[in-house]
Amino acid sequence: MAQGPQKDKQEKDAHIQYVARNRKARHDYDILESYEAGVSLWGSEVKSLRLGKVNISDAHATVFKGQVTLRNLHISPYEMATVNAHEPMRSRRLLLHKKEIRKLTKATEERGLTLVPLSVYFKNGKVKIELAVARGRKKYDKREAQAKRESDRDLRRATKNDQ
Repeated sequence: MAQGPQKDKQEKDAHIQYVARNRKARHDYDILESYEAGVSLWGSEVKSLRLGKVNISDAHATVFKGQVTLRNLHISPYEMATVNAHEPMRSRRLLLHKKEIRKLTKATEERGLTLVPLSVYFKNGKVKIELAVARGRKKYDKREAQAKRESDRDLRRATKNDQ
């Protein structure tokens, strides 16, 4: 029981600063599960992230030999970097627990599931990525989801006006 309030306090103290969000992912995929993962980065990449110079829209993650890597995440080169500037599209290792990696491996082996990053943020000074296990939507599924959102919005608007 003593850990409950202490854990809540830690979550309140956790300062989260969002750098980028993949809004297109929620439109193109059904999100089944999400994980928070650390990222192995170079110093110039972190400095570039602090400036918000990242493109997350085409990124995806893969599991290979017990490691999860993030591909196609574009972090622009840091202008003030010296000779050792980073490559913008290099693969980056995600830091997860073994148990989580096993779950992600099983999920990616299942047909139609993929690992999509939803957001990049700083949490207590460390770069984190919200990674989702997602199933791709067909065009008609996207239309259904949009129609459902609009009907829910109309329903909320009607009940709000009745009150």
